[in-house]
Amino acid sequence: MKVKMKILLTGANGFLGNQFLLCYRESPDIELLVRTPLLVCSKKQHIGNINSKSDFSSALIDKEIVIHCAARAHIMNDDATDPLVEFREVNTHGTLNLAKQAAAAGVKRFIFISSIKVNGEATFGYPFTAFEEHKPEDFYGISKSEAEFGLRAIAEESDMEVVIIRPPLIYGLGVKANFAALINLVTKKIPLPFGSITGNRRSLVSVYNLVDLIETCIHHPNAANQTFLVSDDHDLSTTEMVKLMAKVQGIKSWLFPVPVWMLKVLGKITGKSDMISRLTDSLQVDISHTKESLDWTPPYSVEEGFAKSVQTSENKKTS
Repeated sequence: MKVKMKILLTGANGFLGNQFLLCYRESPDIELLVRTPLLVCSKKQHIGNINSKSDFSSALIDKEIVIHCAARAHIMNDDATDPLVEFREVNTHGTLNLAKQAAAAGVKRFIFISSIKVNGEATFGYPFTAFEEHKPEDFYGISKSEAEFGLRAIAEESDMEVVIIRPPLIYGLGVKANFAALINLVTKKIPLPFGSITGNRRSLVSVYNLVDLIETCIHHPNAANQTFLVSDDHDLSTTEMVKLMAKVQGIKSWLFPVPVWMLKVLGKITGKSDMISRLTDSLQVDISHTKESLDWTPPYSVEEGFAKSVQTSENKKTS
């Protein structure tokens, strides 16, 4: 695929940025802003850190669009002396430094990949919408929330349009962390104690659907100065998630029921309460504003996304 606007993409070394680059590798109009060089890449690369002090002027010359995927990611067991300071330096101050320089350079639109963590960690009875009050609960969410407020101020004070996208858990080929670990457990046919986790609902988004939405936001006039939530538009319980992971591999899921309250008690005893909460709680997003504003629907089903994710585990097994 090709885009016909001059784009600066940050975070091409990361999961989302790399997928965007793969989809648009034939486009001659994309340049990269990366911390470390991509060794096999024909695109022009600008090397630098996203922080409050960096000079991005050379990377921004003649650019019409900035797609900002780079971030200091959510880190389990963060050992930084002051994690909030570290998150803010990259995700808040670094983002706003880049955006201010982009506006001064004449960039038309700045697309910021935020996080549903801006809204919170769980939903209770109704999904998050794009118009919810910010209620971040961890340092990563706080840094993204503060960046959003700063970006809106920059949009009001300049001619540059800002588009904010808040994804929930992103998955797909090459996914890591908890989603990959769960796929590996299912692949190994290990009995899992998740048979009773049927009442929760989780919104997910495949990286393929997210890239498609980003591409839509590059061009669509209704995207200007808007905030969009995104998902596969098909929420799953943990039990359904595990069964679908097994289905796309053509294997049987091995689930046995353990009461949710017992899992939560075990989480407290073992110090894994956060992990258990992600398995048992709900986190849903309402993407009706996204679909109606942009005339957009996710082009890939959740089953297609899971099938691509499973290929990762299969490749690892044979590598």
